[in-house]
Amino acid sequence: MRLPRFFAKKRGDRRTGAEVWGSIGDGLFHAMLLLAGIAFAALLITGVAVPEWRTHHHFLEARGTVVGKGLARRAVPGQMISTWQPCIRLRYSTAVGLQEAWALLDSPVSDRLMAVAALESTTLGSEVACWHDPADPRVVILERGYNWWMWAMTLLLPGSLLAFGGAGVARTIATWGKSEERQAAAGFLDSNRGEEPTTAARPGVPPCDDLVNSPGTILAFQLPVESGESWTLLGFGLFALLWNAVLIVLAVNAGLDLLGGQIDWLLMGILVPFLVVGIAGIVIFIRSLILATAVGTTQVEISAHPLLPGGQYEVLLGQGGSGSFTSLEMVVELEEQATFRQGTDTRTERVVVWRAPLGSWQGLQLAPGTRFEGRAVFHVPAIAMHSFASEHNAVTWRVVIRGRPTRWPAFTRAFPVLIYPLPPPSGERLLNGGMP
Repeated sequence: MRLPRFFAKKRGDRRTGAEVWGSIGDGLFHAMLLLAGIAFAALLITGVAVPEWRTHHHFLEARGTVVGKGLARRAVPGQMISTWQPCIRLRYSTAVGLQEAWALLDSPVSDRLMAVAALESTTLGSEVACWHDPADPRVVILERGYNWWMWAMTLLLPGSLLAFGGAGVARTIATWGKSEERQAAAGFLDSNRGEEPTTAARPGVPPCDDLVNSPGTILAFQLPVESGESWTLLGFGLFALLWNAVLIVLAVNAGLDLLGGQIDWLLMGILVPFLVVGIAGIVIFIRSLILATAVGTTQVEISAHPLLPGGQYEVLLGQGGSGSFTSLEMVVELEEQATFRQGTDTRTERVVVWRAPLGSWQGLQLAPGTRFEGRAVFHVPAIAMHSFASEHNAVTWRVVIRGRPTRWPAFTRAFPVLIYPLPPPSGERLLNGGMP
C-alpha cells in the first residue's frame, strides 16, 4: 500500500500540491504546541501562582513567639545525600486558639554547619511576624513574596506556546475544506496571493524593484535566492528553543522536589516525553544547521535586469565553502504554474516547460576563505514568454544552481529573474488589449 505524501505529489517534472495532508500536518504540529502550552501553564499556575496568591490574599498575619529551634533533614531518594533546612517552632494566636507549628527559616543547604549558623541569629522567646492559613492554622510562614522570574516564565513561555499553537489550530479549523477564494474573503489569505503587484504599463508583469536593490560585487546586480532552507532552519530553531525552555523549567521543578525528598510522579511522567521531543528537536536543528552552513553560500550576479527577449546577458556564479564538489551545474528554467479546483480541493500544479544549460563544472576543490567563480552567457530566446503572475496562473524564470558536494547531500538553489515583453515599435499604439 502506498502512503499519501504530506506536502506534494510529483508526476515526472510536474509537482502538484496536496493541501489536505499539508493541513493535517500543520494542524497536528500546532496542536502539539498548544497541548504543551496548556500542560506547562497548568503546572506553573498550580505549583507557583496559586500558592503565592493564597499567601498574599488568604493568610492571616500574627505575632509568633519562638519556642524552639531545629533542623529539617531531607534525604534525596536513591542517593546518600541529605539537605538541611533551619526552622523555628512558633506559638501564635489564631481564631481557634493558640497554635504551635514549625516554620521554615531559610532555603535548604547541603552543609549542616551552615544550617546551624543560620539559627544563631534567632533567640528563644523572641517575637517574629508570621502568617498562617485560616483553613489550616498549623500551616505558618515567615515571609511573603512573589517569585517574579517564575511569574515571567509563567506568562512568557506558556503564553507563546498557547498563542502560536492556538492560532495555528484555529487557522487550520477555519480554513479546512475551503478554497483559496473563500479563505481570502474570510481574511486568512491575502486576496492577491499568487499575484505580484504590477504596473499599469505592463499588466500581469511583476515589477523588478525587489530584484535590483542589491548591487553585485562584479556584475551589475546580485539576485536574491529562493530557498526554503532558511525558513526551515528558523522553524526548527524556534521549536527547539521554546520546547527545551519548557523542559528546563520542568526539570528544575522536578529537581527541587527531589532535593526536598518528594517525587511528583505526574511531573516525572510529563518530563520523560518532553525530554525525548526536546532532544530530537535539538538533533534535527543541529543537523539542519550543519547541512545549511557546511556547503557554503551560493551567489548569482547578472549584468542587467530585467531581461528582454533576444538579449544577451552575462551571469556570474559564486560558490563559497570548503571541500570538494563532484559537480556544479547552472541552468535557466521556465516554469508554469496553475491553481485550480479538483472536487473540493484546491490544487497547484507546476511544470518546467523549458530548460537551458548555462555552465557545468566537475571535480571542484574549494579552499577555506575563497569561493569558486564561474561565468556564463545567457541568450534569451527571441520568442521567449515574458514573466507573468495572476491569481491562478504564473510564468516564472529562474537561474537554478545544482551542486553535489563530496561529503554532503546534493542541494538546489533557485534565483528568480524577470523577463519583460519587448516595447512596441515607435509610432505604434496598443489597441484591443495589447494587439498592435
